[in-house]
Amino acid sequence: AAAMAGAALGEVPEVQIDGGGVFKYVLLRVRGAGAPHKDIVRGHGWAEYHADLFERTAEELARHGLSCECLGGGRLAHRPEERKIHVYGYSVGFGRADHAVTTEKLKAEYPDYEITWADEGY
Repeated sequence: AAAMAGAALGEVPEVQIDGGGVFKYVLLRVRGAGAPHKDIVRGHGWAEYHADLFERTAEELARHGLSCECLGGGRLAHRPEERKIHVYGYSVGFGRADHAVTTEKLKAEYPDYEITWADEGY
């Protein structure tokens, strides 16, 4: 089971965010049975609440035998025309995500972007 969970974990994309705009995001820690964990970023404009992102992602992961916990949330301002993403804000329900962790994940996914973060703002 651990090997299968590890394989499933390996297939989970670290970053899935909308192609542009300002939207909420969550930082999630994904685990398989007895497998190591990995942290992922999910941010989409359709989500009215951070919990919407968490619940939909948790449902998707559960189908692959994985579980997740929310480490916090915030907002992303994604400006593809300027190749910039700014990470800021917090989630009322889940608290503030570690924006430094989120920024590192985004830098790996968008190496040619300028990615900044701040604890200020909502």
